[in-house]
Amino acid sequence: QVQPVESGGGSVQAGGSLRLSCAASGRTSVTYYMGWFRQAPGKERQFVAAISWRGEITYYAASVKGRFTISRDNAKNTVYLQMNSLKPEDTAVYYCAAALSTWNPTLEKEYNVWGQGTQVTVSS
Repeated sequence: QVQPVESGGGSVQAGGSLRLSCAASGRTSVTYYMGWFRQAPGKERQFVAAISWRGEITYYAASVKGRFTISRDNAKNTVYLQMNSLKPEDTAVYYCAAALSTWNPTLEKEYNVWGQGTQVTVSS
C-alpha cells in the first residue's frame, strides 16, 4: 500500500502562506483519493481537503474554502496543500491520508493509511 509522508509545515504570521507536500511511496500505481486533515490541541481531527486520483474532483471544508487549494502531481506521487490567508485558528497538526476507494472522501474513516503529520502554527 501507499505510505504518505508530509512536509512543509512551519510557523507563519496571520495572513501568510504555506505549502504542504505529501509524498507517497509504495504502491503508487494504485489509484487513491488523497486527503488532508488537521488536529488542533484538545480537538478532534477534522477534514480539510481531498482530491480524486486524476485531480478533477476536489472537496474542501467550509472553513478553508477560498483560502486553501489542494492539487496533485501523479508523476511525482505528490499531493500539495497551498494555504493562503492563514489564520490563528488554522494552527494544527496537518495529516495527509490515502483512501483506496471511498464514497465520501470527507470522512476520516474512509482513509486507509496516514502520514505522521506536520505542524502548522499561525501567530496573530
